Amino acid sequence: MRDLAPHAPHWTTPLRPRLVAGNEVTLLQNGAEYFPALERAMVVAKHTVFLETYLFEADPSGWQIARAMAAAAGRGVAVHLIIDGFGCAAFDPVIRQHLQAAGVRIEVFRPENGALLWSRKRLRRMHRKLAVIDGEIGFVGGINVIDDQIDPNHGALAAPRADFAVQLRGPIVASVHLAAWRLWWQLTMTNVPFRMRMRMGKDARREPERRRAPLSRMPDPPGPAPAVAGGLRAMLVLRDNLRLRHSIERAYLRAIGHARQDILIACAYFLPGLRFRRALRSAARRGVRVRLLLQGREEYRLPHWAQQAMYEEFLSAGIEIVEYQPSFLHAKAAVIDDWATVGSSNIDPFSLLLAREANIVVINTDFAQGLRSAIERLIESGGRALVPTLHARRGLFARCLQGLAFGLLRAMVAISGHGAGDRARF
Repeated sequence: MRDLAPHAPHWTTPLRPRLVAGNEVTLLQNGAEYFPALERAMVVAKHTVFLETYLFEADPSGWQIARAMAAAAGRGVAVHLIIDGFGCAAFDPVIRQHLQAAGVRIEVFRPENGALLWSRKRLRRMHRKLAVIDGEIGFVGGINVIDDQIDPNHGALAAPRADFAVQLRGPIVASVHLAAWRLWWQLTMTNVPFRMRMRMGKDARREPERRRAPLSRMPDPPGPAPAVAGGLRAMLVLRDNLRLRHSIERAYLRAIGHARQDILIACAYFLPGLRFRRALRSAARRGVRVRLLLQGREEYRLPHWAQQAMYEEFLSAGIEIVEYQPSFLHAKAAVIDDWATVGSSNIDPFSLLLAREANIVVINTDFAQGLRSAIERLIESGGRALVPTLHARRGLFARCLQGLAFGLLRAMVAISGHGAGDRARF
């Protein structure tokens, strides 16, 4: 894939995966590194802040970011927050009021509605975790706005959740900025019916400009691409339900198909489709070392059991499986030779076929080695390697439970409204 020079994005600029040179990419592990970096960027923001998150909890980390956003809005910065309607269905009213009182603009992706309880569209979520400040500093990864040692379903955690993000500088930030602007504008146009917008227009004009979202016009273009900031080649890989439906899956398959030495995947929810499983087995047959760091603790029963139904297939092909034990694994990262990715997309049908996701791919030996070392430290400090002979002896009840869970998840993908071609891969 050829490198592209820095360019000034426009609303018509396609956001297909494009390798861009001249970037600085910094790996961030867990919220302990991510939240301070995000806060520092917001403190110096002058023009715009965009933040997209699936979860936004009212815990110490959530308030840390909320206060930084409110302070930026108080300085006159246009601060935009997009939360998911399912992930943030119980968005804390106190933190919402604090943000809105400061002038932070909030939009909800697919707000929850009791009437839509059984709608197949309910499974199509905004799962991206990205931020962009002044179009110059970007963040992409798997880290929600939630404390490392607090889980909304399980309470306090004995050890920090394992996750990754990256901080970006350079021309690649232009793509992140454009993606954030586009989704923001789409939501401002779809969340409020057009007639209501027309009725509220007169009152809206009386509000300070920074407090109201655009009504019916396309916002101004994000601006020129940032200058060269480093020597890394990177690309933003988005997944949506239109043109980019299979972009993340294809990026993985292309990298796996070219692998010659090592494949290391750390994934919270791992339920790959048929093509993906074949690609991993083929790589193992070529002599590539294939390692999977997967969830060891049961966070959600159905996906956990369904994932285990695939273990025997992988182990029999010579693929190594390690389960992470100290806390919940939330990472969505991989290193394939000198190809590396960090993002929000799990390798399961809900991420690869339904949700809006965002990953950063970096092709650089040093960055790949840094991410590989970080994942290997997780393996060494808290991994439990599965022994093929012992796993093969698991009881009949466990086999039936895992097979049933796998079948139920396949059925959920079927009712989501995807075509037979999509379903056949899972």
